[in-house]
Amino acid sequence: MYETNIKAKQRAQELKEKVKVIIMAPVKKPSQKLDLILDIQRLGVSHHFENEIEELLQQIHTSSHCNTESGDQETDNELYTAALRFRLLRQQAYNISCDIFNNFKDSDGKFKESLFPIWDLYSSTLLTLAKLDFNLLQQVHQKELSEISRWWKDLDFVNKLPFARDRVVESYFWASGCYYEHEYYFARMTLAKVIAVVVILDDIYDVYGTFEELELFTEAVERWDVFAMEHLPDYMKVCYQALLDLYTEIEEKLINRGNLYRIHYARDAIYYMAGLVCQTKVQKYTPTMDEYMSAALDTSYFPLATISFIGMRDIVTKDSMDWVFSDPKIEKATSVIGRLMDDMKSHKDATEEEATIELSNQVSNAWKDINEICLRPTIFPMPLLLRILNLARAIEFIYKRDDSFTHAGIFLKDSVVSLFVEPVSL
Repeated sequence: MYETNIKAKQRAQELKEKVKVIIMAPVKKPSQKLDLILDIQRLGVSHHFENEIEELLQQIHTSSHCNTESGDQETDNELYTAALRFRLLRQQAYNISCDIFNNFKDSDGKFKESLFPIWDLYSSTLLTLAKLDFNLLQQVHQKELSEISRWWKDLDFVNKLPFARDRVVESYFWASGCYYEHEYYFARMTLAKVIAVVVILDDIYDVYGTFEELELFTEAVERWDVFAMEHLPDYMKVCYQALLDLYTEIEEKLINRGNLYRIHYARDAIYYMAGLVCQTKVQKYTPTMDEYMSAALDTSYFPLATISFIGMRDIVTKDSMDWVFSDPKIEKATSVIGRLMDDMKSHKDATEEEATIELSNQVSNAWKDINEICLRPTIFPMPLLLRILNLARAIEFIYKRDDSFTHAGIFLKDSVVSLFVEPVSL
């Protein structure tokens, strides 16, 4: 098995070099490069060629901008090419105007009939690389899942806190949606563990604890001290000790990386969430829409966005930690998406149709806010914004059909199996 992995990694590296040559090779039509980038992204190997793709898209953006100013629309003679270029550039945060589509509309403002080419064959080199890369990455994820499952089993929440959700695999699935790449091992494991424990916290606050108990727990979180457990109920001591142990583990790893300052942001984010939920627990009335939307901004997704930065490399600075902890607009939008989609799927019977439509519109507007913030020039590097964007994507995926996190059905189970269990046939 070990020798097979060595050969697979060597083969994958050889194919990466070949693909780099293909990317940078000159072509007659820009559309060929666009199709190549699309293929690379769809096959899930674009993270290996970020610099090459960025350079290529910069050239395409410059070229299309010059063509627009000069009135030369030679490269826009096909709707497919124009649409693909628009999508790839927007996806890479280039602020390209949608006016380019006016050339393809008739006098009524509708798109003219057009035939779109169907691309169903990928080059042998690229497809083989994608399969090898997926299987190698899947092995990494399998080892991590095994590791985090052992950690979860040792905590024994299933027996000690039987009222709480056992969602460690789903938590890892969520974290891998934020960053799946090999180099983000520490960040992925950190976020997955925090999500799993936050789920326990959420169930304590939302399902099991009394208001008086929650006040004690929130005070203990504020003190952040093992001696603060003294007056807690036994079931809360279990969770509180696990929380302290987890942050001690994260702290030790951050010390080795020279990033110890980040641990304070993670701790404060958890305290913020605990205090907020404790306050709302005592409410006895149905909130207005404005009050409901205000509460939607203050949810457990706030600390998750902060913690998603904790385990990343030096691209994260103190300034960026201050920014993400300030609950910026992109973070508020992610909270709206998470809270509203969760509520729409969790409380179908209690929600009237008109209210559901209104909430759906709010989710749509939140996505518009995220897209706007991710357009260049961005206030922070795109890899940082991408973590918050990916959190929102993962939330929508999990809650789009149902509350798959609370009620893990076939849809989410099939997704877990396809990503983490079944390799791709070579």
